Amino acid sequence: MDNLSLVHQPEAHMPRSRPPYPPEFREQIVDLHRAGRSFAELTAEFEPSEQTIRAWVAQTHPAAQPASGALPLDEREELKRLRRENRQLRLEREILSKAAAWFARESNALPGSSANS
Repeated sequence: MDNLSLVHQPEAHMPRSRPPYPPEFREQIVDLHRAGRSFAELTAEFEPSEQTIRAWVAQTHPAAQPASGALPLDEREELKRLRRENRQLRLEREILSKAAAWFARESNALPGSSANS
């Protein structure tokens, strides 16, 4: 048997592949399972295998999510921005509070205030 005959075998031995299922479809299947439908029922009614549906359910389980306390990158960046903004606002409020107190002391210290008019 020569090596070329191995290369040109019919494609019947190759597994069929299909496009991935849309995320919305996956979510609906997982929701149906969480509502009480068994893997076997979902497989009989829809196309995915039981193993595929089990994998989808496992991926959405809280244990499959990032480590507890870990936020996605966009949320970490937003939190960082909000903390920086909060720090700036606190500093500005402190400055305005001190300025208001200073102006209040200065206005009481001035002779001939408008109270005597």
